[in-house]
Amino acid sequence: MDYFEELSKDYRFKEGFHTCINCGTCTAVCPAAEFYKYDPRKIVSIVQTKDNDAIEALLKSDTIWYCGECMSCVTRCPRKNGAGLVIMALRNLSIKLGFFTESEKGRQVYPLTKALNGNVLNLGYCVHPSTFAFEDHPESGPVFKWVLEHKEDVYARLGANFAKEGPGALRKIPREDLDELKAIYDVTGGTERLELVEKYSRAKADEMSMTEEEYLKYTFNHCSAGHFNNE
Repeated sequence: MDYFEELSKDYRFKEGFHTCINCGTCTAVCPAAEFYKYDPRKIVSIVQTKDNDAIEALLKSDTIWYCGECMSCVTRCPRKNGAGLVIMALRNLSIKLGFFTESEKGRQVYPLTKALNGNVLNLGYCVHPSTFAFEDHPESGPVFKWVLEHKEDVYARLGANFAKEGPGALRKIPREDLDELKAIYDVTGGTERLELVEKYSRAKADEMSMTEEEYLKYTFNHCSAGHFNNE
């Protein structure tokens, strides 16, 4: 497969990859580059070479998963390129080919996909108190732990219509609206993407001799050293 040709079919790549002069402005303004061992200029430079082996190495690397997709690069590039858009295209192809399971940060696509899309399709929200487990997010602190333990009372005091029919924040989303969301996923390729992530992640779990649940917890919690600039 010619990876550059495949990337060129992605509209984000078409919008973000024009006449890069490797000036490094994208790296200078990039918040992720400040903390991670990440250089968007180098990524665009590698893609520019059209070197299949080098692009495949990118698709299998942690590097393409450091970007926060803030698009600061787009706002400052003198040629109106978008390294973040190139990254999106690389991520898309990495998932399409199953290469994302070859890197630690890429494997984290699995728990995020299950959690966030599960919330959207089942509840109509990206993040929801009923599925937010404190043990998975100890950084949220003891106050939020208490909030979760008393969520019905707390959200009622705040004026939310928590998990109830009718209007209001955190209201119960009608079944017909959730069905419409599912239809949107089906038509736009979202359902196919979820199935791809599930398929490749299960295969990786088998390769690592883990059950699906063990793999889910491992990919969610595991973070090795060497990702940050200060390491």
